[in-house]
Amino acid sequence: MKGQEIPDQHHIARYCGALQCPNGQIQATAFFLRKDEETLSVNWMEFLNCTNREGEITQLRNIYSSKFTRVAAGVKIAVLNVGDVRKKVFAESPDRRDLKVLHDPELNDPSHSVMHNLKPDYELIAELILQTIREEYPART
Repeated sequence: MKGQEIPDQHHIARYCGALQCPNGQIQATAFFLRKDEETLSVNWMEFLNCTNREGEITQLRNIYSSKFTRVAAGVKIAVLNVGDVRKKVFAESPDRRDLKVLHDPELNDPSHSVMHNLKPDYELIAELILQTIREEYPART
């Protein structure tokens, strides 16, 4: 349901473009906001209702293939735990930032979600988010 808060024990995935993964390493820039953005796009893994991570990653790859013109070589999927991200950012940001991760489905992407409350200082917040990555996968096979 749109606007539903994603539970801390659940996981989200972030599409990390090839420029954000030089030499195969995801950089904090993968979690930067663009000038016109207020929220960071992610996908709610458990919403995909798969029995394992492999199934979730396969579904994400299919979503990305239909959503984007091209999924380039070097693009990665970063998997994060919602609670880990929220706790780290709250504990280590100077203003004790309380991030919110909310379901925001799109027509061609029902698991689409957004992370709120990244501004100001989103560069620092991005560095903290980077440190919470649990798993990485190629976005295309």
